[in-house]
Formats: sequence, C-alpha cells, structure tokens
Amino acid sequence: MDLPKNEFKRALAAGQQQIGLWSSMPSSYVVEVIAGAGFDWILLDTEHTPNDLENLLTQLQAAAAYPASAVVRVPWNDLVVIKRVLDIGAQTLLVPFVSTAEEAQRAVAATRYPPRGARGVAGTTRASRFGRVRDYARRAHEETCLLVQVETREGLDNLEAICAVDGVDGVFIGPADLHASLGHTGETANPAIVPLIDDAIRRIRKTGKAPGFLTAVEADARRVLDCGAQFVAVGADIGILARGAEALAAKFKS
Repeated sequence: MDLPKNEFKRALAAGQQQIGLWSSMPSSYVVEVIAGAGFDWILLDTEHTPNDLENLLTQLQAAAAYPASAVVRVPWNDLVVIKRVLDIGAQTLLVPFVSTAEEAQRAVAATRYPPRGARGVAGTTRASRFGRVRDYARRAHEETCLLVQVETREGLDNLEAICAVDGVDGVFIGPADLHASLGHTGETANPAIVPLIDDAIRRIRKTGKAPGFLTAVEADARRVLDCGAQFVAVGADIGILARGAEALAAKFKS
C-alpha cells in the first residue's frame, strides 16, 4: 500500500489558493456535513475547543470520504501531542504560537522521525494504514504539511527567519492573538493592525512559503487573498450556527 497523498500540501506548493472553513464543534457529524460543502480544506481545532484525541480520530474518519483536506490545529507546540495526532492519521498540522525560528524548528522536529527529528516510531498506527504502507517511517515526511501560527510582535519580527526553517510549508497569521499582543485585545481588525497583517502576508509569500489567515468578514478575506494569502478560512461552523440561529429567531421575535 502506498503512502496517502497530501493534496493540500501539493496545492500550496503549486501556489494555489485554498478556501477553507474552521471547525470548532467537536462532532464528527458536523465534520461530515461541512466536508462535503465544497471547501478545499477544513480546520479541526483542538486548541480552543473541548475536542479530545479520540473524538478527533472520528472527525478525521468522517472527513476522509470527502475531497476537503483536513487540517488539525494542535493545542500547543508539544512533541507528545503532535506525535499522537500524526499517529491517528493527520497529515497537515497547524501549530499555534510560534514566535521564533527555534520554535519552528522544534515543531518540524516533532513531525519527523529520526535522524531528521524526534517523532516516536510506532509500527501499526492509522497513519501507516496499520503497518500496510511501505517504508512509512522513511517516507512519512514527504506527505506531512506543517503550518505554524505567528500571533505575536516577536513572531512578526522573526517572520523571515521562521519562514526560512526547512520543513515549514506555510505560516498562518493569527488575528486575535496578534491584536492582543499589540495592545488591542478583543479586536481582530483594528485599523492600526490591519496593515501589519497585510504586510506579513506579503512577506511570507515573498519567502516562497504559503501565507494563511482566518476571517468571517468577506471583505477582509478578499483583501488578504489579494495580498497573496494561499490558505484562508472564510468562516467557522460555530459562527454560522450561532449567527444563523439568531437571525432566524429575530425574524419571528422582533
């Protein structure tokens, strides 16, 4: 059996724009609904959600039947957490709060087997199709896509150094934490910060790496796409449900 191909990684390497949807609801049923909606990728979040590893496995299984690529945001840049998420079959990871080249290198090492990195070796995992993929341990990195999340002033200052780390495929600009880091907690589109975000997108693209972003505001999504962003989440399942439910209630309650 051959190593499963990572179409998302290939699309980014080819310079193609990928439109995605953020999924914060810890439900495989929800994943099955949105995975078939026409998006290029869906983000399965385990950082700011009650999602656990066993539930994440069922979400990956639900997404597997659809063309949308599953991207998993791990809760932290942690060797053990990353190992477990990779072992259940995730091929694309988003690692939060990376602010230096050294932190980016640590994330890369967590996704690579020795001698390239420090990922623990297990023979019969879902990632290797339970031992059926030929030479999995030697070839897994070929289809692993690593995205790191820059969301601090320090991260912006080190952006080119982070992008230069071998094994980093893309850099995601986290709008909420970046605003907080720059003194605008609770905001995501402050006029003083938006130009920094746009500039970061252009800087990432200039290095040859793929820039990413999340926003539920259509004008903002189109703006960062025009700046060169390649993987952009244009909404979130919880936001769609909450705002849609409120709008429906308002039609009959107002």
